[in-house]
Amino acid sequence: MSKPTPLSGFPEWTTSQRMIEQFVLDRIRHTFELYGFAPLETRSVEPLDQLLRKGETSKEVYLLRRLQADADGPAGDDALGLHFDLTVPFARYVLENAGKLQFPFRRYQIQKVWRGERPQEGRYREFLQADIDIVDRDTLPAHYEAEMPLVIGDALRSLPIPPVRIQVNNRKICEGFYRGIGLTDPEAALRAVDKLDKIGPAKVAALLAETAGASEAQADACLALAGISAADASFADAVRALGVTDPLLDEGIAELVAVVETAAAHAPGLCVADLRIARGLDYYTGTVYETSLVGYERFGSICSGGRYDDLATAGAVSYPGVGISIGVTRLLGLLFGAGALSVSRSVPTCVLVAVGAEEERAASNAVAEALRSRGVPTEVSPSAAKFGKQIRYAERRGIPYVWFPGADGDQVKDIRSGEQVDAAAGEWMPPHQDLKPQVG
Repeated sequence: MSKPTPLSGFPEWTTSQRMIEQFVLDRIRHTFELYGFAPLETRSVEPLDQLLRKGETSKEVYLLRRLQADADGPAGDDALGLHFDLTVPFARYVLENAGKLQFPFRRYQIQKVWRGERPQEGRYREFLQADIDIVDRDTLPAHYEAEMPLVIGDALRSLPIPPVRIQVNNRKICEGFYRGIGLTDPEAALRAVDKLDKIGPAKVAALLAETAGASEAQADACLALAGISAADASFADAVRALGVTDPLLDEGIAELVAVVETAAAHAPGLCVADLRIARGLDYYTGTVYETSLVGYERFGSICSGGRYDDLATAGAVSYPGVGISIGVTRLLGLLFGAGALSVSRSVPTCVLVAVGAEEERAASNAVAEALRSRGVPTEVSPSAAKFGKQIRYAERRGIPYVWFPGADGDQVKDIRSGEQVDAAAGEWMPPHQDLKPQVG
């Protein structure tokens, strides 16, 4: 067999990195549940017509296909694709199970997704997302849009990572403003403004003229709106100072003021109203979110989402919602690449129980069982080598304690400090900070 080579865009973390990932997921999950979100996992595949209904390009979707051709042709497995985010499968789940759900329905979903884009630092073809959504039947109060940043802020603040800043906007502000200045295709204008960070104002102005039919004055007005940013409700005065009026614009301003003020009361500095944030996907209808990691802003958002009113509909019944997604693999990939996250040891094991001789292994196993019964991660030495070799084995694996069973009493040694004390398997406990690997 030839030597295998890594597949670009499909990360495989080391065991140490995987422990960090598990720590991060546990903290995120804990925060989600503190806010009352219930866990959900959906299937990995969806029909292609459902996957593509968001307006994503088909080149990003991985098809599910058996090695042997399906006799049914396109109507068989070829019509299935791996989901590229968790929003579409969640919307489908809500529609299929609406009669069984209690609304408003709050769920979190931590699951892998697949996207056929060009791999680069922080961007992968297979990656893990952590989503929350709140969905209701027919109407969803706007106060849920103000709750999203609180959950994400608490989740990310619980991690040993740089601070984050959540940039928020409201699509009603943009759409109402564009209508107020006379643009007839506000969706095209939104898609153009969404490219501002990538292509700059001059090219956005040209794109506004080309795709939204904007005059020079209208393009300038769009760029002026996109240039407004504030960490408090003063952004509203800046918008009104542009002299544009529209009922939808007023509605969007009021909703965004509520989001910014709620976040400021919970965690000052967490949210910034940034009116260049557009989120190019057509299904967003209200507040939109993008989250940057301080010091890593050039890599873009590590957490994004927004309000949607029409993603899940069944006849005359609609299920509006608001959701936000943490790109867990994206976040970790950036921090791993910068060497900004580490773990105190490379294995969960806290104690290695030494073996004096192979015929005494049963006694060592009994010690290990007693320690495990009290929640101490423990393994037994693989061989009855000299104690010096068993200690070096523990050192190489990063295990902090070695337990020595003895006829006259057991002893446990902290191999970092050299301190050795008498111990009993039913009583001794390591310090709390040594019980599990520490991430920092």
